[in-house]
Amino acid sequence: MLNKIIVCEKEYSIDEKIANILDVLVHIKTTQNNSLTFKYGCKSGVCGSCAVVIDGVEQLACISSIKNETTDIKPLRNLEVIRDLVVDDSNLEVKLVQAKASLEEYTDVTVSQNDVDKIDLQSNCILCNSCYSSCPVYEVNKDFIGPFALARAYRYINDNKEANTKEKYDAIQTNGIWDCTLCGACSLVCPANIDIKNDIMKLQNLSVQNGYENPAFSSSGDDMFGGFDSGADFGFNPNGF
Repeated sequence: MLNKIIVCEKEYSIDEKIANILDVLVHIKTTQNNSLTFKYGCKSGVCGSCAVVIDGVEQLACISSIKNETTDIKPLRNLEVIRDLVVDDSNLEVKLVQAKASLEEYTDVTVSQNDVDKIDLQSNCILCNSCYSSCPVYEVNKDFIGPFALARAYRYINDNKEANTKEKYDAIQTNGIWDCTLCGACSLVCPANIDIKNDIMKLQNLSVQNGYENPAFSSSGDDMFGGFDSGADFGFNPNGF
């Protein structure tokens, strides 16, 4: 029996015995279309290079299997397609710099295991870009810092070795934490199981505790909520574009 595989809108027939998505792509390239272009590396869900959209959901091809008689495979969304399933991933470095998501001002402190545990999960990001592909805000606003970079900013804000967290807080206020809709799409597709939505919510709370303000609550109005403008735009407004 054959399964129907649609890759970049081209249809192929594959023996049902070939179930792994990456194996399917390799089989298509070696037997039916040697021009098919895609990326892979570790084949074990660690490097993130084989991320694609499978039946509408961002997944790693190397650890995903065919589940239906017809499977639709497309490149990641919201990123420039170079060819077939290969996209331009230069946004990763750009967004890391934009979020100041790195250790910039080192302080010599004793780090406990508890300190390590606080930042361990966010350090597991494999740079697969699945979160950017699934993000409705990044889809319409490429200046948005984006899920991965914000989660990484949270990691360094919580890093006891970082002496200057103020610059990191400053960096994520505009086109950052307040623009996120908290839809949770990024968390759902993260292969490293990082709850990015929760990290962004924590960054919002930490920002308020450190004197920053959600611009949606900045209002000169004077109503029953003590100045809160009930008509304010809470973060990202899809009707504003």
